[in-house]
Amino acid sequence: MWKRTSSRHRNMADVNVYTAGRLSGMARSLGLLAKACRDHMNEEKGLTKEDALAAMQMSAAMVCGECSRCNLYQDSQKEDSYYLYYLLRAFEQKGRVEDEDMPRLFLETCRYRDDYLRQLNRNLGRATMNLEWKNRFLESRDTVMVQFRELAVILEEFAHQMEQATDVTEEKEAAVRRLFRLHHVAVEDMLLLEYENGRREAYLNAHTLGGRCITAKDGAELFGQAVGGGGWYAPPDTRTLITRQTAAIRFVQRGEYQVHWGVSRIARERGQVSGDNYTVIEDQPGQIMLSLSDGMGSGDRAAQESGQVVELTAQLLETGFSPRAALKMVNTILMLKGAEQHPATLDLCCIDLYTGVLEAMKLGAVATFVVHEGEAEVLEAGEVPAGVLCQVEPMLLSRKLWAGDWVVMVTDGVLDACPGTEKETVFKEFLEGMEFHSPQEASEQILAFACQEGQVRDDMTVLTAGIWRR
Repeated sequence: MWKRTSSRHRNMADVNVYTAGRLSGMARSLGLLAKACRDHMNEEKGLTKEDALAAMQMSAAMVCGECSRCNLYQDSQKEDSYYLYYLLRAFEQKGRVEDEDMPRLFLETCRYRDDYLRQLNRNLGRATMNLEWKNRFLESRDTVMVQFRELAVILEEFAHQMEQATDVTEEKEAAVRRLFRLHHVAVEDMLLLEYENGRREAYLNAHTLGGRCITAKDGAELFGQAVGGGGWYAPPDTRTLITRQTAAIRFVQRGEYQVHWGVSRIARERGQVSGDNYTVIEDQPGQIMLSLSDGMGSGDRAAQESGQVVELTAQLLETGFSPRAALKMVNTILMLKGAEQHPATLDLCCIDLYTGVLEAMKLGAVATFVVHEGEAEVLEAGEVPAGVLCQVEPMLLSRKLWAGDWVVMVTDGVLDACPGTEKETVFKEFLEGMEFHSPQEASEQILAFACQEGQVRDDMTVLTAGIWRR
């Protein structure tokens, strides 16, 4: 919990404690809501005995009238009757019930058997259509419940992060106020937090004196001089200027590591449109995120599908979703699109700039390669593309990176172009014999290796990142 050591910033700390408590309450409420929505609706995926009885009763009402020669409906109602199950299986296999599927007594005595079979098939067809809509509704309901549960987890994680942060304001407050005052800025309130991974974040209520104004960038540099411990910056979501009007501003400490990246790509048969897409998010506090998606097939449709996947992922990550939750949420959102959605893989790598820890999460993507001191490690991939299974869990892999390490992400077209049957092994050996200089040069060199046979049978994308100390 918060460690309060100064009355000046107690109100700001109390607000954060209150916010963390409210977020925890909201998380519990969403979890209970997801649980309450698990009703007792029938989860059958096929037609049931009751569906068949209803179809037979409706057919009899429309065709048979007062006739009771065959007693087909009455006999089927008996608990030991197995005919209904046979009838349903025949309808599911052939799409209709034929004469050979009916009992002998019915065939010998019924004067309207053609009309009866016609009505029976029509009623079973309607029951099948209703079942499809029901199953579609159940799938949509389950997808929404998954999103509720994931949102509850996200809020709980964020509340936990806030609760575990340590208030270290008193250690640096006097120095910050003094230095800002020298530069004609008055700090009214200040809160300096330190999180579990060592990241520090500051919130200030401040205004300038004498009608002056300074940029948030200059304010972050001043703050870094006052507190020490590495560079500080003003994130994009805070104010750009400190003016004479008191306003809140946020500063974030830069991580110990920095990451530079490069990308190279080519379309199938050297066409104009690649079905692969990628995104790199560098403005998240203390981390960089790289994602890669491979749409099914190639061309415009594949590019549209993979582009939607990386765009959704980027939006969720920028909103504050954890990578694991973002991947699951993207998968469930794509599930709602149903048949119109073509599966697309999703490969996500997050690097913590404070600890150097890499977290790789995959949905159907091929392996990621980590090169450390000339040796390449293969981070194995999952098998299910995004949007295929509602309950799929992203594959999570974690590794500690050191200064000078390289992360290589590729789509399956790159691996498939490698000679031999052991594609990953061949590619691993190539990386181990390769000289890394800059990320862009490395990605171009890898793509040239994949295209060495001349023919490009699939879209290829190489995303390369190197990590260094600041």
